[in-house]
Amino acid sequence: RSQLSNILMAICSQRLVPSIGGGRVAAAEIMVATPAVRNIIREGKTHQLDAVIQTGAEYGMQSMDKTLVSLIHAGTISYDEARNYAVDIEELDRLMRG
Repeated sequence: RSQLSNILMAICSQRLVPSIGGGRVAAAEIMVATPAVRNIIREGKTHQLDAVIQTGAEYGMQSMDKTLVSLIHAGTISYDEARNYAVDIEELDRLMRG
């Protein structure tokens, strides 16, 4: 864990989500290795990473659920499809309500 926390720069996770017009569109979750992220990894408290990603927009972080909501608002994917790919459906619904 210590080595990983020292060398990690960022992680980008992508999923291809069926789009409204046919085909697929990439939805991404991005985590940047800030000092807080490095510390969480070093201490093995990885269950805290979701909260850091959700609040880390100023560092360029973005949750999968936030990306899905952006794609819904852009008219690229449907709400039903987003629910199939959401990490946390309750969080997706909260983000949809604004």
